[in-house]
Amino acid sequence: MDNPFLYPSSLPYQLPPFAQINEDVFLPAFDSGISGHAAQIERIAANPQAPDFENTIAELEASGQELGRTAVVFFTLCAADATEGVQRIQQEIGPRLAAHEDSIYLNRQLFARVEAVAANLTGLDDEQARLVSEYRRRFIRAGAQLDDAGQARMRELNARLSELGTQFSQRLLKDTNDSALVVDDAADLDGLPEDDIAAAATAATEAGHDGKYLLSLVLPTPQPALASLTNRESRRRLHEAARNRGFRNNDGNTLALAAEMAALRAEKAALLGFASHAEYGTDDQTAPSLDAIHEMLDKLAPAAVRNAKAEAEELREAARRDGHELAAWDWAYYSEQVRREKFDVDSSALRPYFELERVLTDGVFYAANRLYGLTFTERTDLAGYHPDVRVWEVKDDDGTGLGLFLGDYYTRDTKNGGAWMNSLVHQSRLLDAPPVVINNLNISKPAGGEPTLLTFGEVVTAFHEFGHALHGLFSDVSYPQFSGTAVPRDFVEYPSQVNEMWMLWPEVVSNFAKHYVTGEPLPQEEIDKVNAAAVWGEGFSTTEYLGAALLDLAWHELAPGETVQDPEAFEAAALAAAGVDLDLVPPRYRTGYFKHIFAGGYAASYYAYIWSEVLDADTVEWFRENGGLTRENGDRFRTELLSRGNSIDPLQAFRNFRGRDAEIQPLLDRRGLA
Repeated sequence: MDNPFLYPSSLPYQLPPFAQINEDVFLPAFDSGISGHAAQIERIAANPQAPDFENTIAELEASGQELGRTAVVFFTLCAADATEGVQRIQQEIGPRLAAHEDSIYLNRQLFARVEAVAANLTGLDDEQARLVSEYRRRFIRAGAQLDDAGQARMRELNARLSELGTQFSQRLLKDTNDSALVVDDAADLDGLPEDDIAAAATAATEAGHDGKYLLSLVLPTPQPALASLTNRESRRRLHEAARNRGFRNNDGNTLALAAEMAALRAEKAALLGFASHAEYGTDDQTAPSLDAIHEMLDKLAPAAVRNAKAEAEELREAARRDGHELAAWDWAYYSEQVRREKFDVDSSALRPYFELERVLTDGVFYAANRLYGLTFTERTDLAGYHPDVRVWEVKDDDGTGLGLFLGDYYTRDTKNGGAWMNSLVHQSRLLDAPPVVINNLNISKPAGGEPTLLTFGEVVTAFHEFGHALHGLFSDVSYPQFSGTAVPRDFVEYPSQVNEMWMLWPEVVSNFAKHYVTGEPLPQEEIDKVNAAAVWGEGFSTTEYLGAALLDLAWHELAPGETVQDPEAFEAAALAAAGVDLDLVPPRYRTGYFKHIFAGGYAASYYAYIWSEVLDADTVEWFRENGGLTRENGDRFRTELLSRGNSIDPLQAFRNFRGRDAEIQPLLDRRGLA
């Protein structure tokens, strides 16, 4: 069989030909792709002609397409369908790819050509000039200016970090699967909806626990079932299973990997002249400095903790009525009770109104149609990488094809926890490439024939991840390096967070939130109650988030040469020093399962969510002030911001859209921190 990655796909929108792709093709494809790309790089570096934009920068952008096609599909599988075979390939190919990247960005001859182009930008348009600047920045941050000894050590560090990141991801996936809660009796799951209990029975059977019930773990510390389980022992077991992943004395322990990665990152940063990896990692973000990040987080933390403690007092009273002293595994359960008492909101009663198909078609897609004129047609003739993956063709309001959207919504043992978006084809005019994007969620798959009913949080996540998808679909740039979501980490979450607002927008929620049996719409009074209760629980959610963000920075502010012998003690000390060490409110991610920072590209950048939320909250105010869900507003957001990717300074794109810099007050109001 010919290598399916050798040429661009002939399928619509260059969708990868998954029907022709199996595990056996990846290593040959990587071999061919790496050697071919290396030859292209050598030709560019050795070109006898004087360096210019076309023969150096544009050729760099166009190089390595075969390798890129292979890698994007392979790493999609590493996250979404990591079979044992895929994991073996990942262990082998990770260090090779790191070495190949070093061979590009540590190539002195090539860097000299980039420097020559950067010294004379005459005649280049703004996007071309920005691309030159971006390449120069990448070379320098990779170590192109280091001496021979420095470059040699950089290669060693990158290879080892690649190995460690792969090991962390694979161990965490294994320990997450191994830690799933298994119970013998359905009575132990009392409080969960019948469909969830049926799904747990199916999951147990598939995992080899016939006659039992299995609750899979989601990636963060809080587990959705904790809000409903009436059996306190089940709550305790589920909570402890979630927060001990990666900490147990077994082959899923990730703590030593995390400590070694943090130390190696500190050494790498020092080679490049930075005091810490946190300083290095935030140097190219929209935040002006690491100090500015700390200033913001340190300002928010005391108010968040104060609110969390006030919430805890109310929860303690509720727990004592049941004869219990409040524990961390009780928080979600009693928080739900208090929410019901104070605001008359029963989250579990909302699920029958949130059926997946309606949420997608009549909610997520409907909002995109009203805002941007998009239409979505499911393409059952096009296949994804797994039978659960669905494919939609996306068209603009004039009927022209825009790209493809893929949805992979159900959890499985080979899939990482959490939710994410990635691009299978990055839009660019240079390569005549349309966008192909995918959303991954981790919804429990119901028993056969049963509807997929979502929690309120899962509906929020569906809208959030589709915001990322829109960022990719609307990309309108010349160069793939600037495409869609290829923006700084502390900006990338902004458009996705904005898209969450449409979930409860009157025209949208009334269109999709209908009872899956009766078809009756979710009563307006229930929506009003949900909105009234929006600030309840923000003390908890802000504190647990800040705990993770500050823990991330603590790991990445290690000085060069500093090592951590006891990661669990280090974590406890870091949370205490930041003032967010509440036993009742563990961080959203603990070290052992903090995949974002140890295997997900967010090292020293987990602060990005709340930094982006400043832009998000201010943008929500703009939409409200300007009429909300209208084509005029959507087109402005699309044209000025979503389509621009990283082709201009992202904060300038925000200013072009908003007319000014962002203000923090809307965020403070939203989170009850004013």
